[in-house]
Amino acid sequence: MSPDLPFVRPQNLIGRTPAGPDGGTRSFYDEVGGHETFVALVDRFYEGVAADDVLRPMYPEADLGPARRRMLMFLEQYWGGPTTYSDERGHPRLRMRHASFKVNPDARDRWLGHMRGAVESLGLPPAQEGVLWDYLDRAAHSMLNTFED
Repeated sequence: MSPDLPFVRPQNLIGRTPAGPDGGTRSFYDEVGGHETFVALVDRFYEGVAADDVLRPMYPEADLGPARRRMLMFLEQYWGGPTTYSDERGHPRLRMRHASFKVNPDARDRWLGHMRGAVESLGLPPAQEGVLWDYLDRAAHSMLNTFED
């Protein structure tokens, strides 16, 4: 980083891209295909979770539908889509919402494995895949709350 440039937090830039020909901005959400893309991502991720003997017990509902919906709403909002998550649930507070679950390195790595497969299944251009993956990887590491098995 050049000392002449002010520091700008990356999250301030996430979800928005440079102005298009009409002067408006397009969100990352729109650039990657909007709702359908995020539905595909979340559905593929939860296919893996459903069969995972470590992660599945972390979801209290018999049906993973409510968890799918929450993740879908969160990701869509984060990337510049509808604000349904905050409208219905308030501030995301990810660490607080996950504090009651034992998120150790094994759980984190399993989560990342299922999410990596889901991201790759989208067939996004490398730059967009990289931006998406960077956030998901950082988010997963920030959820770590124990080193106990």
